[in-house]
Amino acid sequence: MASDDERGLHYEQTLMYGRYTQELGVYAKEEAARLREEGVRRPSVAERSRSLELLENDKGRCAKCRICTVRCQKFLISCVGEDWIFLILLGLFMALLSWLVDFGIGICLQSQKWMYVNLEGNVFLQYLAWVTYPVVLITFSAGFTQILAPQAVGSGIPEIKTILRGVVLKECLTFKTFVAKVIGLTSALGSGMPLGKESPFVHIASLGASLLCKFMSLFGGIYENESRNMELLSVACAVGVSCVFAAPIGGLLFSIEAMSTFFTVRNYWRGFFAATVTAFMYRVLAVWNRDEVTITALLPTNFRQDFPFDLQELPAFAVLGIVSGFGGALFVCLNRQIVQLIRNQKTIKKFLMKKRLLYPALVTLLVSTLTFPPGFGQFMAAKLTQMESLETLLDNHTWSKQGIPEEFDSNSHSQAWKHPQVNVFVTLTLFVVMKFWMSALAMTMPVPCGAFMPVFVIGAALGRLVGESMATWFPDGVHSDGTIYPIEPGVYAAVGAAALSGAVTHTVSTAVVVFELTGQISHILPVMIAVILANAVAQSLQPSLYDSLIMIKKLPYLPELGWGHHEKYNICVEDIMIRDVMYITLNCCYRDLHDVLLAGHLKTLALLESSESMILLGSIERAQLQALLSLQLGRPRRLKYLRDRATAESRLSVVSHPSSEDGSTMVNQEVHFQISTEETSLSSTPTPSMKPLKPALKRPSVVDHPTEIPMPTSPQDHSGSTLKNLFRVRPDIEGLEDDLDVDDDMTIREIAEWEENQLDEQVNFDNCMIDPAPIQLVERTSLHKTHTIFSLLGLDHAYVTSIGRLIGVVSLKELQKAIEGSVAVKGVNVRPPLASFRDSGTSGTIMNNENKARDLHKLWNRRKSMSLPQEHRASDPDEKSK
Repeated sequence: MASDDERGLHYEQTLMYGRYTQELGVYAKEEAARLREEGVRRPSVAERSRSLELLENDKGRCAKCRICTVRCQKFLISCVGEDWIFLILLGLFMALLSWLVDFGIGICLQSQKWMYVNLEGNVFLQYLAWVTYPVVLITFSAGFTQILAPQAVGSGIPEIKTILRGVVLKECLTFKTFVAKVIGLTSALGSGMPLGKESPFVHIASLGASLLCKFMSLFGGIYENESRNMELLSVACAVGVSCVFAAPIGGLLFSIEAMSTFFTVRNYWRGFFAATVTAFMYRVLAVWNRDEVTITALLPTNFRQDFPFDLQELPAFAVLGIVSGFGGALFVCLNRQIVQLIRNQKTIKKFLMKKRLLYPALVTLLVSTLTFPPGFGQFMAAKLTQMESLETLLDNHTWSKQGIPEEFDSNSHSQAWKHPQVNVFVTLTLFVVMKFWMSALAMTMPVPCGAFMPVFVIGAALGRLVGESMATWFPDGVHSDGTIYPIEPGVYAAVGAAALSGAVTHTVSTAVVVFELTGQISHILPVMIAVILANAVAQSLQPSLYDSLIMIKKLPYLPELGWGHHEKYNICVEDIMIRDVMYITLNCCYRDLHDVLLAGHLKTLALLESSESMILLGSIERAQLQALLSLQLGRPRRLKYLRDRATAESRLSVVSHPSSEDGSTMVNQEVHFQISTEETSLSSTPTPSMKPLKPALKRPSVVDHPTEIPMPTSPQDHSGSTLKNLFRVRPDIEGLEDDLDVDDDMTIREIAEWEENQLDEQVNFDNCMIDPAPIQLVERTSLHKTHTIFSLLGLDHAYVTSIGRLIGVVSLKELQKAIEGSVAVKGVNVRPPLASFRDSGTSGTIMNNENKARDLHKLWNRRKSMSLPQEHRASDPDEKSK
């Protein structure tokens, strides 16, 4: 039997990222089912309409007023339950929340600058204020998140991807996680560390959608539908991106690329509508707060429109995209290596696990020290925030003329990039290198944070470096038709930002985000070229950042097949499946059931007709089998056995000591009646009336009603009747009740002997919940098709059959190993392991098909010979009575 620890969620809070271990989906699905069963049953539509009819028939004084009130309430509920109301509420709520978070972050950053400026003249106090302030905020964020909801740590996108795949993560969509995520994110970003807001807001939007669904379920039961909630979660992902960059189109496309393996087309308009409402409201709040004069792009630019770029610049854009691809792969690899390095150092890990707040404090202290403006920070524009840095990097004016800093064209913010001793190229290079590893390191802190915005800024700096180099190499600009067009480094910054962020996340929609962020689309061609080349390089080297975090957290993971790996299309299911399958048969005994449950921890087991035929009849969950075994060996059945034994002993004592002649006659009659009853029961067992066929999932489960399992009374083989009644519903049988007059006085040895006898009885599956149609594959199903089925249906395993016979099983683990290259297939010339058994010739194919057809006819004839029950038999007695 599985212990309680094995059925837990097993969320382990590690030093940097939490991780999930052992039977994650099992516990989550059982917990979700339990919560649904415990929910209060809502009145049906018929009951509500009946109550309205009764109210209309009422002739009381206030009957008309009550009828009008009920009808208005019904109309209001029907209107509020509509999709567009939900989407408007979600968009308005997330826009307001995003604006409030920005407001809080701005106050924190301005406070740090105010302390730094007011302490000018005392470098030590400036350093103390510059370092202490972010350390306090990061420590508060880590401690608050750890105490309230550890699942709020990190970006949250890996968890949302797992939830959208079908795995229920109970604690990731709670109100406590929502509060911890919002407050922790505000504190973390207010510290000035190189962290991002976009990824955590995707999780926050999903939390808001989940909580709003619970509220909207009061108005319409459709919001309790699990599939519909999954669709609304995908809409929330688009809203989360849109309320950060005010980019509705890019937000929806990014959510489709980064979150969903398959996207429902009917959900398309919901995403656009909600994202547009969010972006509009977010910019309206900025106008209302007098941050903007009117609704404009978040970072408006004034790039040249009439001649945006020259053909001579396209190679530079292509090189920038390739370099960004290598940079994105290096960023993902560096982040993962930092996590694995600290996890592998057992002494350091053990020490830091005891002092959980020490690690984020040390990381913040290191980064703050290196970015101190009078120190090393003066070479990397450390005085600027991320948004201020991005705004200056997108400036279309050249910062230097041939690298001479005296000719630095700048505004107030751009002065931070000017240094009297080094030129702008050194400043930009140091900024890219230092921010690169600082961002990868800061992401490992146990606080709510993301990486999109830091990577976006680093990409903009890299592009600005290339643009300034082009402006130095071509000081007179580009000549076209007698007109000189100067180089605009800001264009290269926008291209680099889209390329590097796209390489890290493996998305192309970052190009659309840049267009909406800057408000200009004239450079669509160079941006798309750079983004596509960056994705091509990055996808061939490393997984995306979110997939890397999924592997670090050990979430259920199904990698993508990838492009260019043609050998993976030659692999079939029979090459990767497990042939030693654990199963139970229809005529097995409880001892076999006990041995199978102890041998492994599979959450479902295959049910076969017999070990000889290997015909797959269905699958049974582990909880059902545990309930059957518990009832067979439980105390109620043992008390029934004691009661029957006591009754038999009392009757034998009355027979052996008769008190009178009448008593003897009465006892003899009673004994004769008892014997005749037993003979009748053995000779002709009455067949109960059968109900029509009904889906197995609508049948009462032994887990829900454990006392309704009919116990077998004889070890004789009744597999035929069990096969007939396997997918039928028998009449309700009264459960076993404890006889309070019988004491459980059996010794341990007697209990052990009794249990041994009970284990030899045959299992009765009549009232057990059985899935009659589990997902099945054939042995020649390709790896590509298997991957598609698993991704689309959210499966964790599938049975492999041949003409109904079970020959193997393939799970998520085997599929993952095959995709990642564990199967030894080198190319087209080297065939898969079982390819020698496949005959590609025409004759072999015909013979194989003939053999399969012959086996299929034999199986069909054997099925026809069996007396299977018909649906009309249940109504025969009624027809005869008429």
